[in-house]
Amino acid sequence: MSGSIQFINTTPEELLSEVDKRLYKHYDRIENNFQPKKPEEYIQGREVEKLLKISSTTRHAWSKKGILKKHGIGGHILYKRSEVEAALIAINE
Repeated sequence: MSGSIQFINTTPEELLSEVDKRLYKHYDRIENNFQPKKPEEYIQGREVEKLLKISSTTRHAWSKKGILKKHGIGGHILYKRSEVEAALIAINE
């Protein structure tokens, strides 16, 4: 559907003011619901060990079992912090 809209007896300033009012109504909702995406943080093996308080042997074993997922670039092994934290499971006693 195409057509035109005519603004009779409306100045450009009045039109802008009305548009501003309507947009402002939605601004709070957008601002409160908007969560900027955080860049993924990669950490080295030693940082994983320190974070989880484990040995390098345990880190290697958990990586081999798939408990910790390794990522690599240029011969360097890295871990996504979010995946390391997600590997922790709640224990109900």
